[in-house]
Amino acid sequence: MTEQSSLLLRKQLAELNKNPVEGFSAGLIDDDDIYQWEVVVIGPADTLFEGGFFKANLTFPHDYPLRPPKMKFITEIWHPNVAKNGDVCISILHEPGEDRFGYEKPEERWLPIHTVETIMISVISMLADPNSDSPANVDAAKEWREDPNGEFKRKVARCVRKSQEMAFD
Repeated sequence: MTEQSSLLLRKQLAELNKNPVEGFSAGLIDDDDIYQWEVVVIGPADTLFEGGFFKANLTFPHDYPLRPPKMKFITEIWHPNVAKNGDVCISILHEPGEDRFGYEKPEERWLPIHTVETIMISVISMLADPNSDSPANVDAAKEWREDPNGEFKRKVARCVRKSQEMAFD
C-alpha cells in the first residue's frame, strides 16, 4: 500500500503545482518525505480570516487514501473547529465508517475519493462557516455563538495580524 499511496500523493502534488487552487498553496516539508506536507491557507474574502496566511501541516498515513491525513495549524488560529494545539477537527478528516457518538453520517466522514484539494476546500469552507455544535475549541465556539463581533472577532483579528507578520519568515 505504501508505494500506491506514495504515487497517489505525488500525482496530487503535481496536479496542484500544475493547476493551483485558489485559497491555498501546498508543498512538501521535506522533498524526501511525500507523507509530510505544508499548506498555507489564505483567509477567505469576506470572512473574519480575510488577509491571513495560516500555515498548517498535513500528515498522511502510509495507507492513504484508505485513511485520512491529520491536519495541524502551525500558525495560531482562533476557531471553533481548531483545537488550541492547532489540530483541525472536521468531518472529512475523521476515520471512515460509523460515528460512535452518532453525530456524523458515514458519508460525511473520510472517504477514499477525497484529495488534498477537497480537504483544503473543506477547511476554507470551515473558516468561512464555523460549526460550533461540535467544537474542538469550546471557548472559541462559545464566543462565536454568544458574541461573534466582540471578543471572537478581536481574537481572530489578532491571529490574522500575527499570521501576516510571520508569513514571510
